[in-house]
Amino acid sequence: MKILVFNAGSSSQKTRLYEIGNSLPEEPPAPLWSAHADWTKEKSAAELKVTTAAGQTLEEELPSDSRRTVVEHMLKTLWSGQTQVIESPAEISMVGHRVVHGGSRYHASTLITPEVKAAIQEFSAFAPLHNPANLEGIEVAESLISAYQSRSDPAAPGETVQERREPRETNSAADKIPQVAVFDTAFHSQLPLRTAVYPGPYAWFEEGIRRYGFHGISHQYCAQRSAHILGRDLASLRMINCHLGNGCSLDAIQNGRSIETTMGFTPLEGLMMGSRSGTIDPSILLYLQREKGYTPEQLDTLLNKDSGLKGISGVSSDMRQLTQAIQEGNERARLALEMYIYRLRYFIGAMLAALGGLDVLTFTGGIGENAAEVRAGACAAFGFLQLKLDAEKNAASPADQDIAAADSAVRVLIVHTEEDWEIAKECWRIAHAHGYI
Repeated sequence: MKILVFNAGSSSQKTRLYEIGNSLPEEPPAPLWSAHADWTKEKSAAELKVTTAAGQTLEEELPSDSRRTVVEHMLKTLWSGQTQVIESPAEISMVGHRVVHGGSRYHASTLITPEVKAAIQEFSAFAPLHNPANLEGIEVAESLISAYQSRSDPAAPGETVQERREPRETNSAADKIPQVAVFDTAFHSQLPLRTAVYPGPYAWFEEGIRRYGFHGISHQYCAQRSAHILGRDLASLRMINCHLGNGCSLDAIQNGRSIETTMGFTPLEGLMMGSRSGTIDPSILLYLQREKGYTPEQLDTLLNKDSGLKGISGVSSDMRQLTQAIQEGNERARLALEMYIYRLRYFIGAMLAALGGLDVLTFTGGIGENAAEVRAGACAAFGFLQLKLDAEKNAASPADQDIAAADSAVRVLIVHTEEDWEIAKECWRIAHAHGYI
């Protein structure tokens, strides 16, 4: 079966097409087709890059800041032009969507119905930058892909191949391609109440104000992948997964389940991040509002876009640019890196306490997979656990490998996260469970 995966960010869209047989492969396969679009309202344009497994590529700049327009154009490169890999959308068996927030209602991936769409819209209040984008991807798939009816009948006289790829009106439910919502919050949905409930009025929890956790698709994939790399049963491992990118979160995993995580009601809580502050004293915000006249919108921008590595260094949220600035003697950049590593150690310690021990420490994400200095700095604090890095392996940043020293009591892994493949796997499981294949 061919599974199309949508992974939407606030100003980006990743889409992949996978082909899966009767069983899931042990190793993540390369997608048949990959597309990535980035755009900003300032440019009123989108940069689109498309590649195929056969080596065809396409790069375009689209003069539009409309997500729907960009995504519709992106999808058409699947079945037309130089990056065509299928004859028509009728070949797509299922569409999977990363949905950032599923609230407390969705504990697992689910087939998308009108009720599910309404819930995703409802939870946009919790994730205003992401859930609307996720919902728009679902609607584009409905209107564009599902409008194509399978054409097994012979071509009409004079009908061209291109005409047979054109959409046809259809109202039949049988003609609809099943879509699946894979929630970023689902992996954390069974957090113990002592973790999920904030120490404010209990009414908060009753109103849906609780710790939800994020990066769940990545944490779920990395937990399974780590166990596979080590040849161990996931249920036997106490694991801390460090997802370190522009957004950062840690997850404590025991018996294959998330029992503690650093992100909370929103993705702002926890670690110091690229441009997000992470956890701070909330009274700072009251002070800024009361004494400095900050509006909620200004505070939101301050915490999410002007803090973290960017806010402290004054240079960038990008670790590569920060490292360059440090080499040039920028002391604020050096302070930003020291703070980042310190707070990473601090929260690893919290996860360690929640687990009561540690078997595996995993690093993933753009920084986690590539920044050897960050990994070394984080691990240096845990020598008392007999955790030892192999310095040569760590410096090489090898993907999907154990970089701990042979005599280390804790295994340390670098895992290349494959969120899109994890979404495809969830779709495959649902397809089997519901008899679609």
